Amino acid sequence: MTLSNEYPLLKDINSPADVRALSKDQLLQLSAELRNYLTHTVSISGGHFSAGLGTVELTVALHYVFNTPVDQLVWDVGHQAYPHKILTGRKDRMPTIRTLGGVSAFPSREESEYDAFGVGHSSTSISAALGMAIASQLRGEDKRMVAIIGDGSITGGMAFEAMNHAGDVNANLLVILNDNDMSISPPVGAMNNYLTKVLSSKLYSSVREESKKALSKMPSVWELARKTEEHVKGMIVPGTLFEELGFNYFGPIDGHDVDMLVETLENLKDISGPLFLHIVTKKGKGYAPAEKDPLAYHGVPAFDPSKDSLPKAAPSPHPTYTEVFGRWLCDMAEQDERLLGITPAMREGSGLVEFSQRFPKRYFDVAIAEQHAVTLAAGQACQGAKPVVAIYSTFLQRAYDQLIHDVALQDLDVLFALDRAGLVGPDGPTHAGSFDYSYMRCIPNMLIMAPADENECRQMLTTGFKHKGPASVRYPRGKGPGSVIDPALTELEIGKADIRHQGSRIAILAWGSMVPPALEAGKQLGATVVNMRFIKPLDEALILEFAKTHEVFVTIEENVIAGGAGAAVNELLQANSILMPALNIGLPDRFVEQGSREQLLEICELDSKGILARIEKVLS
Repeated sequence: MTLSNEYPLLKDINSPADVRALSKDQLLQLSAELRNYLTHTVSISGGHFSAGLGTVELTVALHYVFNTPVDQLVWDVGHQAYPHKILTGRKDRMPTIRTLGGVSAFPSREESEYDAFGVGHSSTSISAALGMAIASQLRGEDKRMVAIIGDGSITGGMAFEAMNHAGDVNANLLVILNDNDMSISPPVGAMNNYLTKVLSSKLYSSVREESKKALSKMPSVWELARKTEEHVKGMIVPGTLFEELGFNYFGPIDGHDVDMLVETLENLKDISGPLFLHIVTKKGKGYAPAEKDPLAYHGVPAFDPSKDSLPKAAPSPHPTYTEVFGRWLCDMAEQDERLLGITPAMREGSGLVEFSQRFPKRYFDVAIAEQHAVTLAAGQACQGAKPVVAIYSTFLQRAYDQLIHDVALQDLDVLFALDRAGLVGPDGPTHAGSFDYSYMRCIPNMLIMAPADENECRQMLTTGFKHKGPASVRYPRGKGPGSVIDPALTELEIGKADIRHQGSRIAILAWGSMVPPALEAGKQLGATVVNMRFIKPLDEALILEFAKTHEVFVTIEENVIAGGAGAAVNELLQANSILMPALNIGLPDRFVEQGSREQLLEICELDSKGILARIEKVLS
């Protein structure tokens, strides 16, 4: 889209070099135009919104001070990076964000040289920027690496691991904490701004370093001076922790004061070693509804910016799988006081809002710390509790060692409710749950289930909760086929499949979300269609019986084929010396792009039409 004269500065910004060509006096106006344009484009396309509103001035200041892309910016998570995308040559394509073939929802190295590191999961920016800084310094390059972390990402243990290492290697690294939670921050005003200006000035830095050299020759005096500096700074700025990790701390400063940001960054640019700049911003800044409710405006559909509320979705008689889980969690908690609910900072996304309100003492939000969430559950299970870990499939990948070592190895009673399994759509490959059949099936003691509909999801959650040992139920984003939900907390027979259509010749074995399209295709083929329900243990008796009465197996799953459910069937046939054709249908051996979930299923030939075509091609 071509920008109108409503954006007199922004319309001529096609790269950060154009930002740097502006005068400092123009940066405030550019920030205002950038915020308005961000609001306009996200209102068209939908997407992540309130986090980007909070980083407008920071983005302008970073590209103004640093020589990007020679100097490199690493954005944590990527929710904050929409303004960055606009200033780095993608402003005309922003209405396509998160659509098939459009601009990526997150920074992507393939998309732009200004996206120094691809992100999607949190707390990775400091590790990545540190690695880049070390490699660059070893080549003798004069580059600056900047990690911008925020939106809760600093709570991830990986961030502190990286900071601990950065202080040890003394790399030239600037970490910027975008702190948009005012409750943990001191007041931001003239005094704090003044102190940071002083602490970041060349005069202060040179005096500080020269004093170190002189006083280090007098150990007792040096130790007194060091402790005095820590004590004074600890009283006036909250940086002692970061100083102890080896960083030179500056802040906090107002993250919406572009002049202050530019002046501070210009001072810090020439200071060597690991630096930590603490800025305070307001999530949703500049758009009143988002300021009032930044959580609601974190990720938004297309909306009318002139209205004070987001469009309401049309009421549906059918709940989403997430809502099915949330309802089940409360119902089971009423029945069994041992139930505890755990989430790594995904209360709303995973459906735990009502549970957190009704059972606050049994609800644990551990922040963005998936590893801790899993081992916390293991510890709770050791004391007779029955923890339920509500987590996205893609995020459980971050706690794989804990899943194996702390839960499965000890055969502990932990239920994993895996939301967003399979293709998730607009958020793209970083958020797709493409691998959980494969990475869980190889773990001993695991019970693994996938529901074909909403009622079966409730039954499987009950089954997994009452099962002795670790269990998982994986379900996709959005709604199911709309089955009637039995309010009873009914268990399923473990390892028992369900024949949905009796046919001949072809036996179609489908799991989870693939059962409805498999059934539609199977009926047209006159095939037998089975809702397998269990990935582990398989219904081996049924498969071996079908091997005698059918000519070919077709397995269908919304998971990668390698190591998945179809692979389990192949292994069973081989172990029993059964030479029978088997067509495995699943996600392709590549990272599937962004788009609507329906578009991606069609591209991967996992809709009924694609499944039918695949089977007919093999049969012919």
